[in-house]
Amino acid sequence: MRAYVYTDKGLERYAGRFVWLSINTEDAANAPFLKRYPIPVLPTLLVLDAKRNDVLLRYVGGATVPQLQTMLADSERKHRSGAEAVADRLLREADALESKGDHAAAAKSYDSAIANAPKRWPRLGRASEGLLFALSVANEIEPCATRALALYPRVKGTVSAANVAASGLGCATGLDKSNAKRMEMIGALEKATREVLDDPKIKVAADDRSSLYITLIDAADATGEDEAAVALRLEWVAFLEASAAAAKTPEQRAVYDSHRIGAYLDLQTPEKAIPMLEQSERDFPDDYNPPARLALAYKAMKKYDEALAASDRAMAKSYGPRKLSVLTTRADIFAARGDAKAARDTIAQAIDYARSLPEGQRSERRIAALEKRLAEM
Repeated sequence: MRAYVYTDKGLERYAGRFVWLSINTEDAANAPFLKRYPIPVLPTLLVLDAKRNDVLLRYVGGATVPQLQTMLADSERKHRSGAEAVADRLLREADALESKGDHAAAAKSYDSAIANAPKRWPRLGRASEGLLFALSVANEIEPCATRALALYPRVKGTVSAANVAASGLGCATGLDKSNAKRMEMIGALEKATREVLDDPKIKVAADDRSSLYITLIDAADATGEDEAAVALRLEWVAFLEASAAAAKTPEQRAVYDSHRIGAYLDLQTPEKAIPMLEQSERDFPDDYNPPARLALAYKAMKKYDEALAASDRAMAKSYGPRKLSVLTTRADIFAARGDAKAARDTIAQAIDYARSLPEGQRSERRIAALEKRLAEM
């Protein structure tokens, strides 16, 4: 969004009406904010009422310029008038509950908002997206898939159809294989997701369209559709390369780096990632992401010295929770090279670092996973 949305001139008229703030979730100085307003995924958009410390609106995921304009207008109207219809009040309450990390309660409130919505409610799409996200994070994956199937026809043809279809498909894919409804739900939601992907009238950002490919690929892998999975990966790579080639700035081009490295690794062609990541490292010398991704590519190529050198550069630039990813990749490199002691020492270092993070950034689940890995090494 920073590269493609927030730079749009259509947002200039909001400059004096909102105080714009970008929160670096890796910076320990922002831990108190994150404790109060948990950010489980990026991007997350919050519109806050500074006087009442209220969450007027919460949106998870990438938004288009028209979507963002609508959300800002809604927030401004709520702030000025204070009067709300029942569905709008329930939606605002759901956003506030989600911001507190109470996903189960938020899901109930989103569902109530939808149930109380008038015909042609303009916020149905956002409420549907919020509901499915809350259900998935609360690990209510069967209700997530079921509600996606019910809601998709109501948002079909809109930008929200992308998140509704993909979120539902992700939940259906995660169902236990013994679930009698699993394959039927996967099939229906695969069809819906593909329908969105192929509809040029639905204007979603290219990186969000890329995410639809990822969801479809995960579903094909989960159901053993090997040929379909390979075909999707090849189609996905072609789409990513064309999108990166069409980028007008280095920042826009780098948007696709994370998905491209994933695609090249999936197709066992990690060497294709090297030129783009080297270019990104030159373009953004203070960013840890390019060398961190180079470490992944070189590890897959079994060039362990180059992988560790890239990891060294990423280590020097990374901080906050993301540094744990750099450390775990580093441990993987040592393990692949056959240095078991260095791998164990690196995981132990990651545990110590994870414990040192302030509340708001520290994840007990992440620490437990690292401790489990160390015990198994």
